Amino acid sequence: MAMTQKERMLAGQLYVADDPELVADAARAAEWLDRYNRASTATAAERHALLVEGLGHAGRGATIRPPFHCDYGYNIHLGEGVFLNFGCTVLDVVPVRIGAGTQIGPGVQILTADHPRDPAQRGQMLEFGRSVTIGRNVWIGGAALILPGVTVGDNAIVGAGSVVTRDVPDGVTVAGNPARLLK
Repeated sequence: MAMTQKERMLAGQLYVADDPELVADAARAAEWLDRYNRASTATAAERHALLVEGLGHAGRGATIRPPFHCDYGYNIHLGEGVFLNFGCTVLDVVPVRIGAGTQIGPGVQILTADHPRDPAQRGQMLEFGRSVTIGRNVWIGGAALILPGVTVGDNAIVGAGSVVTRDVPDGVTVAGNPARLLK
């Protein structure tokens, strides 16, 4: 039996995003995001309950300061005590896993959505995703951009405004465009 477009998306294969099932999932996420982004005056417990409702996992004490944007929500997994500051965007067509204690500055973008390099495939509106994993106790400075397929190791630091195009080892600091190891 052929895979659905959603199954293809979740498997990291080429898929078409305007498939009716995916459009419905995105509409549900948009409705949830609308409620979440209007809840800035709610209690921490109420906002966390909304995170649990809309995300794949939200560990104890996980916090996202609105406004927040994502594609689907169900592919985002936050460990305990994860903090995302104002204005973060997570394109979660495949899993995004963020380890416990990680702090993410304002305006950070985490992207899993990718597009074929072949213009004929792009012309058919095909896309695919590559998972992003961010370890425990990571600090990502404001306006950093984490590209598809990247892993950021435990205890790493990503400087503000950096464009992370490659994996970042445990315990190092990277900065720049493209992000490079600081010595």
